[in-house]
Amino acid sequence: MTSKPDVKAFFDKRTFSVQYVVSDPATKKCAIIDPVLDFDEKSGATATINADRMLDHVDREGLTIEWILDTHPHADHFSAARYLKERTGARTAIGEKVVEVQKLWKDFYHWPDFPADGSQWDKLFAEGEAFRLGDMDAKVLFSPGHTLASVTYVIGDAAFVHDTLFMPDSGTARCDFPGGSAARLWDSIQQILALPDHTRIFVGHDYQPNGREPRWESTVAEQKATNTHMAKCRTKEDYVTVREARDATLPMPKLILHALQVNMNGGRLPAPEANGKRYLKFPLDVLEGAAWE
Repeated sequence: MTSKPDVKAFFDKRTFSVQYVVSDPATKKCAIIDPVLDFDEKSGATATINADRMLDHVDREGLTIEWILDTHPHADHFSAARYLKERTGARTAIGEKVVEVQKLWKDFYHWPDFPADGSQWDKLFAEGEAFRLGDMDAKVLFSPGHTLASVTYVIGDAAFVHDTLFMPDSGTARCDFPGGSAARLWDSIQQILALPDHTRIFVGHDYQPNGREPRWESTVAEQKATNTHMAKCRTKEDYVTVREARDATLPMPKLILHALQVNMNGGRLPAPEANGKRYLKFPLDVLEGAAWE
């Protein structure tokens, strides 16, 4: 029984997102993690370019999809989870705290009848819950801070840490979204860094500092030694000060109000209206942090 899954990354340069096909070499069973549904905010067009690339890889490698996993409701891209489920029939899953995000954001969108119960996914994972990918052991770590609902998937020797840690030269994730907390993110990062030093860390974004090529894989040991935020913040108090000061300079992601209404609904686009067209709902004056200059 292997403890080292095969990991194939797919980088989306439009959103700087990293998507993964993670497979058990012995059984050829796989999971897709954080798939992107393509969206162009200028034209309103949607596409399945990223998701279809991953499906092509699955077909070429002779893999069978067991899971479609999101680490949290994303604020910077649409999730392709629903599209992939419709194409493959695989089970969708997310952390059970997604219901807290749904309860918060349904009010922002004024959706009093929205079912904030997580029923949009086939499975809601509890903190510490174990599951299987083929013959491989996997577990779920609750990793709040960036969002209320964030989780880390540990599959064999690989940890998919979404927006907690970035590559060491990029530091850690922002915590200024509704429900975010720098103090909670510090605790989540400590739990991840308590994994064995050889554990492979796979991040959810790479913003290519100084124009370098995209990167997405490190180890726990490398993160502990060289992560730009963790290396200079020895206490939670230091980290909260640094993180909150940095977040105060950041504009909101350009797609946050577009994406959350889709992603808290399991990747479902709005239902077509009488003319057959779909329409996003865009609330005004609900978020702080406008970049006027």
